[in-house]
Amino acid sequence: MQKTKVAIVTGASRGIGAEIARGLAADGLAVVINYARSSEQAEDVLATITAAGGKAILVQADITQPDAADKLFNAAETTFGKVDILVNNAGIMTLSPLSATDDASFERQIATNLTAPFRLMREAANRLNAGGRIINFSSSVVGLYQPQYGVYAATKAAIEAMTHVLSKELGSRAIAVNAIAPGPVATDLFLNGKSEELVAQIKKMNPLGRLGEPQDIMQVVRFLAGEESGWINGQVIRVNGGAI
Repeated sequence: MQKTKVAIVTGASRGIGAEIARGLAADGLAVVINYARSSEQAEDVLATITAAGGKAILVQADITQPDAADKLFNAAETTFGKVDILVNNAGIMTLSPLSATDDASFERQIATNLTAPFRLMREAANRLNAGGRIINFSSSVVGLYQPQYGVYAATKAAIEAMTHVLSKELGSRAIAVNAIAPGPVATDLFLNGKSEELVAQIKKMNPLGRLGEPQDIMQVVRFLAGEESGWINGQVIRVNGGAI
């Protein structure tokens, strides 16, 4: 009997992460829904998945804590068995000019966007099944390099570098490591603090004239998590409607 594949999705209580968790569950994967504080929203994601006949569990873990990666993998293995797919989705974004960025803001973004994914990649490198997948999240701001995105872009550029290197280190076990770099997506993370006028300007900058939707990103994750993507490795896929 073929084993059900197991996926861990960080930051899966809302936005892109929630859509990814639902999409992978719909494909028959058992999903570990990670969340930090949004327990009610995480419960809603779980309820949607189980109502459709899918398999999932909730695991509360602040990924910035040193023991979070071990906690997530232990929960997955205890409930479903060895993990096949890690989706490093969780992240934060704080916009400010470099000249006005204080140490606390810098360190929060480094902790969430770089240190936490590093620890999760390290755990996955030692615990994923052969033939597994690591799907990291970068951003199309790497390439656009817009004002006020300096620290955020730096964390994502580092993720891209780790993605390229880890893909070579894990190739002998047929574990593919790729990154997705979304453009502007209509989520709370992106829309927070932006006026309607600014959002309208950002839409006009895109050749397709709109913001991305979480489902646009989810569909690419589903592809990278599936068998059809086995020859794609060490790549950064810019899912941004042609913004760059």
